[in-house]
Amino acid sequence: MVSGTYEKNLKRLREIADTHGLVLNPDEKRVKKVVGLMADNYDQVNEWVCPCKQTQRPAVKGEDEICPCNAWMEEINAEGHCRCRLFYAKEEAAEK
Repeated sequence: MVSGTYEKNLKRLREIADTHGLVLNPDEKRVKKVVGLMADNYDQVNEWVCPCKQTQRPAVKGEDEICPCNAWMEEINAEGHCRCRLFYAKEEAAEK
């Protein structure tokens, strides 16, 4: 069952992608995993902690990276996607 936090986060991430001319990973399983872990973190600490760059287990408010992180656009420009493989440049996603 998908939680309200999951749906809220997925909507938020899609809006961020749209605003920046990006798309979410075409691999739905990857998106579901990352968005779900981020939603779990939000439920625990009230921050959209990036599960891929999370250093504290469990997440700690104010100590872990928030998604999108500071490096996400640099990563997309260099690799075509962010480190988490959540946000993709449209061209890179089309090749996937």
